[in-house]
Amino acid sequence: MFAPHEALASALLAMLGPEGTDGSHDLTHIQRVWRNALSLAATEPAADTKLLLAAVILHDCVAVEKDSPLRSQASRLSAERARELVAPLGWAASRVDALAHAISTHSFSAGLRPETLEARIMQDADRLDAIGAIGVARCFYIAGRLQSGLYSPDDPSAEARPLDDKRFALDHFKAKLFQVVDGFLTPAGQAMAAERARAMHDFVSTFLSEIGA
Repeated sequence: MFAPHEALASALLAMLGPEGTDGSHDLTHIQRVWRNALSLAATEPAADTKLLLAAVILHDCVAVEKDSPLRSQASRLSAERARELVAPLGWAASRVDALAHAISTHSFSAGLRPETLEARIMQDADRLDAIGAIGVARCFYIAGRLQSGLYSPDDPSAEARPLDDKRFALDHFKAKLFQVVDGFLTPAGQAMAAERARAMHDFVSTFLSEIGA
């Protein structure tokens, strides 16, 4: 699954310890993001895939719930923890800095712009997992964890009220997921995001039709 850097993957995954309870940020999420990263890196010959793998595995190494007041700091906290975790690997300081940068800038809520190729790929790879069919599934899974409603019965499309994705899962598409699609930084990521955006729009249209909105 983590070819061609299986040994590094095994070492880093062992450092993470047992999984938490968040099924949207578990090992399968790491595997999907790595698959995305490899696809993007295949179009960028200069990409350092070993550094990318480390960033993918460690990008959520500090777990922060979506409704936590620390949410905007989650990627920074993970970047700081990643520095500690890779210390036994003996990487050069510049390489550790590059890893921390890729992790700290991947998050949508952090609002930081990636400055390196690996950081741009990391951000796109993670955001691809937040949209499309997987994004739909994760949206409603997280809404269940946070005990949100599916949609507002009075105004499902939020045409006459402010969006509130903490209360209604359907609001999350307008509040965040459709916005994510516009922010991809690699040409390959932009193409993949456009395809996944269509899947989300089709889902929302079908959803609204079925509830008679």
